[in-house]
Amino acid sequence: MQKVYYLSSCDTCKRVMDEIKIPSSFIKQDIKVQGITEEELDELFNLTDSYEELFSRRAKLYQERNLKEEKLLEEDYKGLILEHYTFLKRPVIVNNDEIFIGSSPKTVAAAKKSIHNN
Repeated sequence: MQKVYYLSSCDTCKRVMDEIKIPSSFIKQDIKVQGITEEELDELFNLTDSYEELFSRRAKLYQERNLKEEKLLEEDYKGLILEHYTFLKRPVIVNNDEIFIGSSPKTVAAAKKSIHNN
């Protein structure tokens, strides 16, 4: 599978996708428009073995609900991501059996290398 989960209104997602030069063969899923299904989230989990790794602590709702004070379990992270798209750390780029989560320079460089050096 070659897929990108992103938010079209997110400048960081746009910048990362432009920098990587995501090929047209990739499926691009705007999570605000299409959301993410439990099946799709489970596929991402199978590549990471962690819902927490897919979870964004920068989400506005994370602060608003004071989730920092709670002891969240893997099931909690999964439920929150399914509940609201902003809890998914983005972009999430899947290149076959590799997954790249977020926008750190290291992650972007690794995704670019994976996609364009195969």
